[in-house]
Amino acid sequence: MNSPDLWNPPETQFCFAMVNNSCPRNVRSVLSVTAMYTVMIGAIVMTILGNMVVIIAITHFKQLHTPTNFLILSMATTDFLLSCVVMPFSMIRSIESCWYFGDIFCKVHSCCDIMLCTTSIFHLCFISVDRYYAVCDPLHYVTKITVPVIEVFLLISWSIPIFFAFGLVFSELNIIGAEDFVAAIDCTGLCMLIFNKLWGVLASFIAFFLPGTVMVGIYIHIFTVARKHTKQISTDPTMKQMESKMKVSSKRESKATKTLSIVMGVFVLCWLPFFLLTITDPFINFTTPEDLYNIFLWLGYFNSTFNPLIYGMFYPWFRKALKMIVTGKIFRSDSSTLSLFPGHA
Repeated sequence: MNSPDLWNPPETQFCFAMVNNSCPRNVRSVLSVTAMYTVMIGAIVMTILGNMVVIIAITHFKQLHTPTNFLILSMATTDFLLSCVVMPFSMIRSIESCWYFGDIFCKVHSCCDIMLCTTSIFHLCFISVDRYYAVCDPLHYVTKITVPVIEVFLLISWSIPIFFAFGLVFSELNIIGAEDFVAAIDCTGLCMLIFNKLWGVLASFIAFFLPGTVMVGIYIHIFTVARKHTKQISTDPTMKQMESKMKVSSKRESKATKTLSIVMGVFVLCWLPFFLLTITDPFINFTTPEDLYNIFLWLGYFNSTFNPLIYGMFYPWFRKALKMIVTGKIFRSDSSTLSLFPGHA
């Protein structure tokens, strides 16, 4: 009697064996399923833990209670929610090509997916505005970027994506004109977010290309101004006398701007393929291979994994906070007032 081939399972499998209109289940080898679950679970765990460190550090340590860090805290919360609410269910859907959690939760999941992605890029857009004033108008930075201003930034960053995501999905504006395609693929166990030609372009423009273009423009201007400041210091005798006083502050601002621009750059590289696909897919009659769609989607999700890693590489305060959390020093009564920056008491 021949033993079953575990590496090449049978071709015909369904999401729900006892349901007539069940979607076909993706047939993968045990090796590929194991590898995919390992990578995706690893990404989810790293995203949860990394963003938890950012959230705990900024919340706990008083020295980190600055306007910029409140924006970073809110963005870390967005990434944390994505790893808990969206990524685990997307993982099962991507690997099994089945949705086991019902139609209502499918819509809620899709809304959270769009909302959290859009919220992230709105945060990054406002962080770039914060960096603009810090580098280009440092004398007025403290008066212009205040806590009430940050609260307005956060309100916009969360409220617009919530209305945009839930309004679009529950109104089903995104599938007008694509009803025939939706009806043709409809089956039990399907949870697919489909955009028609109009909303494929509009949604990508609103959630990615417009704020992304604003950010790139701001950062190009920031680096141009920073370069001019450096030339002025090196050529102007008056500026040279002030150089020692400005050195520490300028260096810190420059490093923070560089780090946050890397965060932005990683975001663009992670999400650009997905949004290009979102635009082109309805124009090629939704013929994008499912696995290619999932690869680009997870590349976007990995952005939420990368952000805390970038903080760890470039921010000494992050590494010090992580060390204090891991060693339990954070539970000391005076830990919230301890310095996380070198050279500070």
